[in-house]
Amino acid sequence: MPSDTRPLYLGFDLSTQQLKGRLPIIVDSDLKAIGQAKVDFDGDFGAKYGIHKGVHVRDTTGEVFAPVALWMESLDLVLDRLAAEVPVPLSRIRAVSGSCQQHGSVFWNASASEILNGLDAEKPLVDQLPQALAHEWAPNWQDHSTQEQCDAFDNALGGRQKLAEVTGSGAHHRFTGTQIMRLKKDLPDMYAKTAHISLVSSWLASVLLGSVAPMDISDVCGMNLWDMSRQAYSEELLALAAGGKDGAAELRQKLGAVCLDGGAILGSISSYFVRRHGFSPDCQITPFTGDNPATILALPLRPLDAIVSLGTSTTFLMNTPKYKPDGAYHFFNHPTTQGHYMFMLCYKNGGLAREKVRDQLPKPEYGDPWANFNKAVLDTPPMDVTRPDDPSKLGLYFYLRETVPNIRAGTWRYTCEGNGSDLREASHGWDKQKDARLIVESQALSMRLRSQNLVHSPGHGLPAQPRRIYLVGGGSMNPAIAKVIGEVLGGSEGVYKLDVGGNACAMGGAYKALWAMERDEGETFDELIGKRWTEEGSIERVDDGFRDGLYQKYGKVLSAFERMEYQILAEEDHNSDDGHTVA
Repeated sequence: MPSDTRPLYLGFDLSTQQLKGRLPIIVDSDLKAIGQAKVDFDGDFGAKYGIHKGVHVRDTTGEVFAPVALWMESLDLVLDRLAAEVPVPLSRIRAVSGSCQQHGSVFWNASASEILNGLDAEKPLVDQLPQALAHEWAPNWQDHSTQEQCDAFDNALGGRQKLAEVTGSGAHHRFTGTQIMRLKKDLPDMYAKTAHISLVSSWLASVLLGSVAPMDISDVCGMNLWDMSRQAYSEELLALAAGGKDGAAELRQKLGAVCLDGGAILGSISSYFVRRHGFSPDCQITPFTGDNPATILALPLRPLDAIVSLGTSTTFLMNTPKYKPDGAYHFFNHPTTQGHYMFMLCYKNGGLAREKVRDQLPKPEYGDPWANFNKAVLDTPPMDVTRPDDPSKLGLYFYLRETVPNIRAGTWRYTCEGNGSDLREASHGWDKQKDARLIVESQALSMRLRSQNLVHSPGHGLPAQPRRIYLVGGGSMNPAIAKVIGEVLGGSEGVYKLDVGGNACAMGGAYKALWAMERDEGETFDELIGKRWTEEGSIERVDDGFRDGLYQKYGKVLSAFERMEYQILAEEDHNSDDGHTVA
């Protein structure tokens, strides 16, 4: 029997806590995953690098950062495991792409290009690549040490909304522009030694390519430096981050070119990976992107479809041709489709906040730890309205300072009339059993509030709403959470669990590599993947979604929900310590 020589495409996912590789095999119109491997940063290297959940935290300053050497060791190890665990040789991999944690940055020194190009396959990466770094640490997306810089960015162009109009986002602690500004101030010698600055995505692409790779057109939007209307760096914001106009040109040179084509071929894989790990010298490297852009590539996502990621944080993603920026959320260039954007909401208070509410309830004696939480969700009617004259209950449950909106940690409970009027704080609170449903409603209402201008009627006289809602992440397996999300957000075609084995980011990267190599001229990512992707085995319908009448009832309290947020923000502006505590 002749050996199988059909091409494979490798997608990486370098997240905060682990590095995963996933290999889908492509056979004509069939997309088939054949194997994967992973490295768990804490489990495999925690003792060596002193990390917890993949990072170091400096509480006194708010800094959160990771050792870049950790990723070097992990890359060699995950490829060794991949070669040992999958039933095909790595030489069949035709192209590589992938995703990495967004907003992290790596600072190379002037020797980087020479070292990358001359890697010795007899030595591991960690014995060679550290010498190419100007800074051994990479700021992590959880970093919150840049408030001073965020204030400067928000004020630079005339206010936070103006910054969002230009760059797609208001200023955020984790964004690379504010990080560069702080590090230049705090570590001027390091900055002076820096010849190139990579995002984590372009860093990993650089290592695999054997030369400094350009940033990706989508991931570059997570910097507060990219002018969305011009599709070029903002000179004013470069000057701000670099400390003046004289430094803007230097910073632009350090950042390098941006790859405007998400399906470009950057070049062949480094000979290091050919000799050490068995890749073909013809294997091509395509642009790597951020983890959130990669998630929307895990299936052919149509406009009006939405992805809700229910992990540690909660993320809402949509593919949209509309650009309607606001300081409360994010617009990125779509990673593959020019003229489209990725709309993103990212909440710190996601799965961990739901767990806090769950843990306030009696713990099940055995079985599913979410059993009592789910029962409380399903036993509580929407907004806890039992009779027509009952007030609607609304709440905010922030165990960490939130970014959407920027409200301090705390729990707030309010009531309003069914039409959204008469908003008032609930002086006596309510039974904690009700918090189970109300926290899920609260998270979904926030998503609906901020995405309402991007959706329209999917047809048949239906109110504006998403067409389909796809759930990913650990919370996607919870039927009670899925039910409430469908009731609040709608979904005229239902709510679905996207089953890619927890590897949506890596899968999206692999599909991106496939598209880069096999697309016809002018063929979009969604066109190519849509012809080969099948729903069977990939998605499972878990809720009906839109419920006529109930959907409209939630819509009527959106204005009250928004006023509740504004009221709490106003209270914080006037009094940073008003007695609210996490309940």
